[in-house]
Amino acid sequence: MSSYNLTHLAQLEHEAIFIMREVAAQFERPALLFSGGKDSIVMVRLAQKAFAPAKYPFPLVHVDTGHNFDETIQFRDYLAKETGGRLVVRYVADSIKAGRAQEEKGPNPSRNGLQTITLLDTIEEFKYDACLGGARRDEEKARAKERFFSHRDEFGQWDPKNQRPELWNLFNGRKNQGEHFRVFPLSNWTEMDVWQYIARENLAIPSIYFTHQREVVNRNGVLLAKSPYITLLDGEKYETRTVRYRTVGDSTCTGAVESTAANLGEVIQEVASARQTERGTRADDKRSETAMEDRKKAGYF
Repeated sequence: MSSYNLTHLAQLEHEAIFIMREVAAQFERPALLFSGGKDSIVMVRLAQKAFAPAKYPFPLVHVDTGHNFDETIQFRDYLAKETGGRLVVRYVADSIKAGRAQEEKGPNPSRNGLQTITLLDTIEEFKYDACLGGARRDEEKARAKERFFSHRDEFGQWDPKNQRPELWNLFNGRKNQGEHFRVFPLSNWTEMDVWQYIARENLAIPSIYFTHQREVVNRNGVLLAKSPYITLLDGEKYETRTVRYRTVGDSTCTGAVESTAANLGEVIQEVASARQTERGTRADDKRSETAMEDRKKAGYF
């Protein structure tokens, strides 16, 4: 069928499936980075379609900060079991105990950046040569610089000035010993595309994405959920608000948005009218103008 006859979502789906099959063909030990969030849920569905009727050939790898939302972790375990995937979980807490990482200090110490160390150790442990991720170019300006096949050196680092050309859907997966690739099949998707695909495929998602009551504190414009890992500052207090999450991650740096969107249709309407990007609720991205790019250069997702 000509691509001109395909819907927008169908074209994006075909592109992502093509890239996943390229990964399976070019690499010996690929893995799918999986958090239980909406983008990684879409990735699992695409992997199912790419390799049906066989099971998808990638283990699901999650780096658990220990500060994740309970709803996301429960859904992660459910989906891995439901789809027959092999779930590999490694913990930032173990990296801290081993002296490989150091806990942050302050009123809300985030482990988000510490994931890099645990992830690189996991890649080395299992000798993964390609890690599929659900990152999209519309999320953040540093991610917009990245290609589908993102080369990482022997230290797991990313050099934005050393990207390989990707002409005519030709992807260069050649690498030296110790190097690996991060691969992003959803690069050309937007947040709206993801939600519309979830609706089209009738995918189950964690309840945290829909409106609910939660105790939060407003810290520098970010609504952070009540947590034993957050210390209230002078003048701060928790208050119950009606919220949902547009993106999920470490609870110490992932903010909620006030919302009454209770179903997929309402979420899609809300996203269509949003004036802030989904990562605008992430406190970790506001630490500096180059926060995301600095983390990626160090080996972050």
